[in-house]
Amino acid sequence: MAEQASITLYGAYWCPDCKRSKQFLGEHQIPYNWIDIEQDKTGEAYVIKKNNGKRIIPTIVFADGSFLVEPSNAELASKIGLKTTAERSHYELVIIGGGPAGLTAALYTAREGIDTLVIERAATGGQAAATLWLDNVPGFADGIDGNTFAQQLTRQAQRFEVEFLQAQEVVSVDTQGNYHRATTSDGSVYTSRVLLVATGSTYRRLGAPGEADFIGAGVHFCATCDGPFYKGEHVVVIGGGNSATEESLFLLKFVDRVTMLVRGATLKASQILQDKVLGNPRIDIRYHTEAIAFHGKGGKLSSITVKSTQTGEAEEMRPAAVFVFIGLTPNSALLESRGVRTDRWGFIATGHGLAHEGGRPQGFGKRSPYPLETSMPGIFAAGDVRAGSTKQVASAAGEGAAAALLIREYLECGLCQND
Repeated sequence: MAEQASITLYGAYWCPDCKRSKQFLGEHQIPYNWIDIEQDKTGEAYVIKKNNGKRIIPTIVFADGSFLVEPSNAELASKIGLKTTAERSHYELVIIGGGPAGLTAALYTAREGIDTLVIERAATGGQAAATLWLDNVPGFADGIDGNTFAQQLTRQAQRFEVEFLQAQEVVSVDTQGNYHRATTSDGSVYTSRVLLVATGSTYRRLGAPGEADFIGAGVHFCATCDGPFYKGEHVVVIGGGNSATEESLFLLKFVDRVTMLVRGATLKASQILQDKVLGNPRIDIRYHTEAIAFHGKGGKLSSITVKSTQTGEAEEMRPAAVFVFIGLTPNSALLESRGVRTDRWGFIATGHGLAHEGGRPQGFGKRSPYPLETSMPGIFAAGDVRAGSTKQVASAAGEGAAAALLIREYLECGLCQND
């Protein structure tokens, strides 16, 4: 009765992307073989061979011998021949992004009877879903792991009949008359009266020579995903903010020692995180130091060149791996290309902040933009992609709720909005 599996997924139990791929296949009732490379050394060797010496998971192998490495849901859907389209082509509200901001906005608007579609290019939950543990989200006295939090928030939105379109990326946005149009990577077009952009942000890269050559082979941006590969080793963490300090502490679950490279004279993390890092004998902090080049052989990182920002003196370090946590880049290119105003870092300007990014925008008539409305009437932004956001799960959810209430007001006013 059971269909024979023709897909083999190589991964590890701690890998969020592996969980996402397994969930995606399971939701579509596609049978697959699962090999945990932590337990199966033959499987680990196979992954390394397939990836030219790099240990990258998930690696998904198909019956014809072809394979995908760290695929997005859209890439996986395309490979297995799934067609992912929404039930209709028009909604009152389309939300781009299914992280805490987008999901919270969706459950609020759906409860208000607003017809809502959420388009998410990957797994719902955003960066929160890939976070090992969330300790500062209100309502969870003992904390909650990120993946469980994301699943709970998604189910809550589904309970209010929010429609989800996953494994699709919005590639363009434009406005036609009183409607906004979102075009996805498969060519589908979805129109709406209001659009909410909650696309979040991604980890920033250094841009130093050699960095891109060794991503996944010694250069990483996720301690949860890649820390277990370096048990008992010495690793370098680049950065001095909350992410860098949190990930340094987390890495000590696996590695023997962490060296933090901080460009400035002090850490910029919260005081409680600074105290934990400064009091840990297995974490060494080098201030006024930056990585300027990455070197390797056989496709794997072997050393990095670091330089003092005070003296200019350079030296070579040989860590087993480097984890880069130097801030976030907003996923705002979609709107920036349409002329929506952003700040100098690319975060989307909204509400009162628009006055600081070019003055009062055109097209609003006598009214002022709503607090979370962008420079384009009827397009709102919330969460990490928005200028002025605090880049915290709780505040992203709060902005989602606030955006939903503003969107309700916008829709109730109807065509008077731009008079």
